[in-house]
Amino acid sequence: MQRTKFIVFYSCLLLVGLFSFASGPRAARKPTLFLIGDSTVKNGKGKGDGGLWGWGNFLPAYFDTTHISVVNNALGGTSSRTFRTNGLWEKVQVNIKPGDFLIMQFGHNDNGPLADTARARGTIKSNGEESQEIYNPIKKQQEVVHSYGWYLRQFIAEAKAKGATVYVCSPIPRNTWTAGKVNRAATDYGQWAAEAAKQGGAYFIDLNRIVADKYDQEGEAKVRSTYFNTTDHTHPIEAGARFNAASVAEGLRGIKKNPLAKYMVKGR
Repeated sequence: MQRTKFIVFYSCLLLVGLFSFASGPRAARKPTLFLIGDSTVKNGKGKGDGGLWGWGNFLPAYFDTTHISVVNNALGGTSSRTFRTNGLWEKVQVNIKPGDFLIMQFGHNDNGPLADTARARGTIKSNGEESQEIYNPIKKQQEVVHSYGWYLRQFIAEAKAKGATVYVCSPIPRNTWTAGKVNRAATDYGQWAAEAAKQGGAYFIDLNRIVADKYDQEGEAKVRSTYFNTTDHTHPIEAGARFNAASVAEGLRGIKKNPLAKYMVKGR
């Protein structure tokens, strides 16, 4: 009787092994590259609303999407503060898995008022630990507002806690010029983004500098006529968004020992 039980048990193990072999090894989960930010990352619904585009629409062309997914969760009108307080970050964060990636770019909307009745989306202009309690007239409740850098560091820490690799971009330059040179963010949002990335242990892409250097080389007249329309100084047309996506890819390739590099298309 005992011998019979052993034979049955062994036969079951053999069948399980044969089934596992026949079904093949379990496919590895494809990682996801999440993008978060404002309208310069995804304008409107991401379909060229008003002829304006974000660079996040064109970044997937630089990746082998058979091995990595690129998901653009940016939303126009948001700041580093309101992307969090309006629940957008929570919806991204819950989907992050170990081995995923996150690229963020905020700053264009962070310089607004803290408590106006139109947006109430501004952040304290620094990378420090300052905070200010305000009454938010839109949400009709008290709110503690922090610095731009503080919000970036929160995104970094929470994404890394989920096992993601994080990249912070300084904001693309606006189409505003002084004495033939495009205005840069080197002493404010670009600087604070770099500091927050370093403090949080994230990679930094100085997108503002990369794009601004190219703008200066091409000249004000060409940039205005090629990458923007005549009514908007912040949001580029398709050519400008493609230009910015190429600049993000350039920044990624410039990072030593970059774990995202193996997913990027060679020669682009």
